[in-house]
Amino acid sequence: MKFNIIIGLGLICLSLIISCQSDDQLEFKRYYSSGSLIYQSKCQNCHGAKGEGLSALIPPLTDSAYLKTNKETLACAVKYGLKGKINISQKVFEGQMPANDLAPVAIAEVLTYITNSFGNKMGTITSEQVNKDLAKCK
Repeated sequence: MKFNIIIGLGLICLSLIISCQSDDQLEFKRYYSSGSLIYQSKCQNCHGAKGEGLSALIPPLTDSAYLKTNKETLACAVKYGLKGKINISQKVFEGQMPANDLAPVAIAEVLTYITNSFGNKMGTITSEQVNKDLAKCK
């Protein structure tokens, strides 16, 4: 009987903790966790499990300065790929990142994961923002 009461109280406390999270926090966690799975299946093979890249061939995703400076073009790079030279952490990378057939919400999720992992802290990138950014792709 006492055991059931303790479990019941524990469940009540847990539900209170979960319900105290804001909508923004819940949205971030949802985007981040989904983005982690997308990263593992679509990006990790080249960019590495820790976003470290591959020597001089594939750029790292650990440079928050590059990500912040290019935040509005990241969705375009994920959707349509990337060609040519880019400079990350004073190192030039030249090559081609392939395009992806991801929906805008999936792009938002993977970008939320990338921009909040590997030492980056940039908050949620929403599907609405991705749609706006994709409309500006050149």
